[in-house]
Formats: sequence, C-alpha cells, structure tokens
Amino acid sequence: MERARILIVGGGFAGLECARRLERKLTPSEAEISLVTPFSYQLYLPLLPHVAAGVLTPQSVAVSLRRTLRRTHIVPGGAIGVDPRSKVCVVRKITDEVVAQKYDYLVLAPGSVTRTFDIPGLTDYARGMKTLAEATYVRDHVIAQLDLASATLDQRERESRLQFVVVGGGYAGTETAACLQRLTTAAARRYPRLDARQIKWHLIDIAPKLMPELGDALGVAALEVLRERGIEVSLGVSVAEVGAESVKFTDGRVLPCRTLIWTAGVAASPLIGTLDAETVRGRIAVTAEMRVPQFEGVFALGDAAAVPDLAKGDGAVCPPTAQHSARQGRAVANNVIAALRNQPLEPYYHKDLGLVVDLGGKDAVSKPVGVELRGVPAQVVARGYHLMAMRTNVAKFRVGANWLLNATAGDDFVRTGFLARQPARLRDFEYTDAYLTKDQVRAHAEALLAKG
Repeated sequence: MERARILIVGGGFAGLECARRLERKLTPSEAEISLVTPFSYQLYLPLLPHVAAGVLTPQSVAVSLRRTLRRTHIVPGGAIGVDPRSKVCVVRKITDEVVAQKYDYLVLAPGSVTRTFDIPGLTDYARGMKTLAEATYVRDHVIAQLDLASATLDQRERESRLQFVVVGGGYAGTETAACLQRLTTAAARRYPRLDARQIKWHLIDIAPKLMPELGDALGVAALEVLRERGIEVSLGVSVAEVGAESVKFTDGRVLPCRTLIWTAGVAASPLIGTLDAETVRGRIAVTAEMRVPQFEGVFALGDAAAVPDLAKGDGAVCPPTAQHSARQGRAVANNVIAALRNQPLEPYYHKDLGLVVDLGGKDAVSKPVGVELRGVPAQVVARGYHLMAMRTNVAKFRVGANWLLNATAGDDFVRTGFLARQPARLRDFEYTDAYLTKDQVRAHAEALLAKG
C-alpha cells in the first residue's frame, strides 16, 4: 500500500503540535509527513514584547523544529496558493523557486498577518510586532531614537523622537507598550543629555475598555499600572493619519512622533483567499472536526480558521490564541489519523484555561481558570505558564536564564543595526503581497499534473 502524503502548512503552534502528534501515532510505512514553513523554528509569539524590550534574546523564543521533529520533511518556503481540487499546494522556497507539492491530506495552519485599515500613511510608516524580525527591528529602532534625540540640539526633533505610539489595546499592544516603556525609562539613565520625563508613551485603542476579555476589574488594574508609569492611555480613539514625523488621531490631536507600533488585531493569512472556500469574517469556515467541508482531505485550524467553540456554544468561534492553536493541532492530527484509518472523527472541544498578561518587572494581571490575580502572584503564573508552554527543555532553559540575567544584570541597550537603512514596512516582514491568484494557482497545478 502506498504511503499517504500529509502536508502541513505553517510551523506555528498549530502546525508543530500537529506534526509532533502525527510522528508519534503514525508509523513510517503509513504516511509521509511534510511541513511547509519559511523558518525552521516555531515562534513563541506571546513573548515577542520581551524580545523587543531586550529581556529575551531572539533565539530564546525561536523553538527549533529540527530539534523537535524527527521524521517530518521540512520544506523551507511559504505556501502561496492551494488548488484543493487537484490536491496541489504551490510553495515559494526561500530561493524564490516556485514548486508544487502534491498531497493526500492537507492541514492548513498558515496563521495570521497584521490587520491594517485604509489609513493614510499606515502601511508606509507603521511598525509591526508579529514576527521575530519585527520585534528585533523595533528594539533597534527605539534605541536609535534615544541615540538621535540625545545627539540633536533641535528641540522639535528631540520631541518627535521621544514620543512613541502603540495602537491596539489587546494583549499584544498592552504588553508591547508596557515592556518598551520600561526599556526606555531604564535606558535614559545612560544618556546624560536625556531626562526620562521627556520620553512619552501613548497607548490608544478604538474600544472603550482595555483588554475586555480580562473582565472589568483586571482591565482597570492593568490600566492603573500603565498610567502610574506615565503611559498615556486613550480609549475610544484611533489613528486618522500617519506621517514620517507625526501621527494624527481621530480626536483631532496631532503628535510629533517617529515611532508608531501597530498591533490592532490580526487577519487570516492571505493564503485562505486562494482556496475559493467559504469564510467567516475572513477565516476559513470549518466543521467542529476542523474539516473544510467543500474539499476532501483538507483540514484548517489556528488563526486562519473559524473553528466552532463548542465550550461557549451559541455559534461562537475559537479566538485566535496560542492556547487554542496548540490544542487544535493535536486534535487535527487525531482526525487526520482517523480519516486515514477509516475511523470516525472527533469534534474539537476545549474550555479556555485563562489569560495571562505580563506588564514587565513585577507587574502582571492573570486570570487562570477564572481566578483573578495581579502583581507578583500574577507574574509568577504568567511566566510559569510561558515556561510550561515552551516545547523543548532547551527553550525553557534559555527563556528562564534570560529572565534571570536581565533581572540581575540589566540591559546594555545596544543596537545591532538590523535593517537600519531599510523601509521596514509591515509588508516587508510579513510578505502579504507574495500570494498567487486563483488562476495562477490553477496553472501551476495543471503544469504539475501534465508532468505526471
């Protein structure tokens, strides 16, 4: 009997967990497992603000796929189109060579990209926090603003370089603002010509509450921590226009500013648009078993899929969190195996275990299994959860050692010069314009089939 070809798209939480379980439960004679990913690591996204703040090194949040996976064939590239009728996935390798991968079972876990809006200047001047490269760049950029502000005698230039705006009052935005504010406050002590009081951080969000998923009490507690540190939080406000040296808000204010970090939500990977499948708010519609009903042998999960949340009911879908993605990865692996062995598939059911928000230092708010915590107890829970969620002991050790080193020795606030003279726009990091049209995907599939 010929081995089944299982192709996994995406090496994030969902893709890695799926591949790990498939390796454990399938024999080499049953299936050939391939994983398409541009990087040979799983990025631990929740800790990107710590990378941007220099608390963690970039390597510590990049969990090696080759250390974790033993039998899976890793294809170094990104999926740019899928033709489910021909059972072909089109991949652009890191060399820019375009190849077509045939499959019998396809697991779509391409994740998400930063969601943007039609705001003048946004895509040209905003910085993101979705990739490891972006977090590394943001750190360099922020420190560069301190260097340049310290060197200039022009007060208007200094003011614009020392104002920082973070857009998005969710977990990513709140943690980014909190961690980077601690970075600039500590760094200012090394600049004799700078006063930490000159550095202004702004966190804005169109929503009326900060992190509403945490509940009113913890949301207010987080807000108080930020404001006590001097971060100006503006709710019910968004960005109207972004320029090279200024930001205009929807309430009419114009701030001199050369750094705007955009964390206002995510959208499903553009890969989903190449399938011609039904979507729910931009995410591919799937059954409770995470099958794409229109296409045989295709499963979708994680940020890119609208997976029914059976624990909540009432038509709810699972939020795009690492917690759900990892568990969905294991559940999809079980269902792929069941389909391969002609067994019944199981619906995905998971009750959320809670939320953790690390605000840096001793500050945090957490809600594990419904218990509201703040301060040091919340920080212990938050960091304990992150260590537990890391997939290898090496990764756990690196993160723990980095936290300890930063707490005891501090930071040297050095720049690496990463992309110092490059535009560093959102699309430069997330490659959102790399995907094929449906006609192009079909042409690649037909060319492969013609070769036999």
